[in-house]
Amino acid sequence: MAFHVRVAILAILGLAPVATVFADEAFRCGNRLIEPGMTIGEVQQLCGPPTKKVDEVQDVRSGNRVVGKTTFHRWTYESYSQTRVLVFDQDTLKSIEDE
Repeated sequence: MAFHVRVAILAILGLAPVATVFADEAFRCGNRLIEPGMTIGEVQQLCGPPTKKVDEVQDVRSGNRVVGKTTFHRWTYESYSQTRVLVFDQDTLKSIEDE
C-alpha cells in the first residue's frame, strides 16, 4: 500500500509544474479566459479597464543595430486573491505575469 501512496504523490508533484505554467499563460475575467494572442480591444471588452496602465517604448534590434521602436503596454488587473500584469506588444497580448 505504501507503494501506491508514493506513486500518487509523485503523480501529483509531476503535475504541479504544468499548473504553474498554465497560470502564467492565462487568467479569467468573470467567466472568460484571457490568453496570449488576444488584442487590447478584446481584453478590455471582456475585463473592463485595468487598475493601472504603463506604456514603454523599446528599441527593436537586428543584431547590434536598432531598426525601429515598439511600444509595450503593461496593464495591471487586481482581484481579491491575485494581481496580474498583462503585457501587450503593440496591440497583441504577449504574456501574463503574476505580480
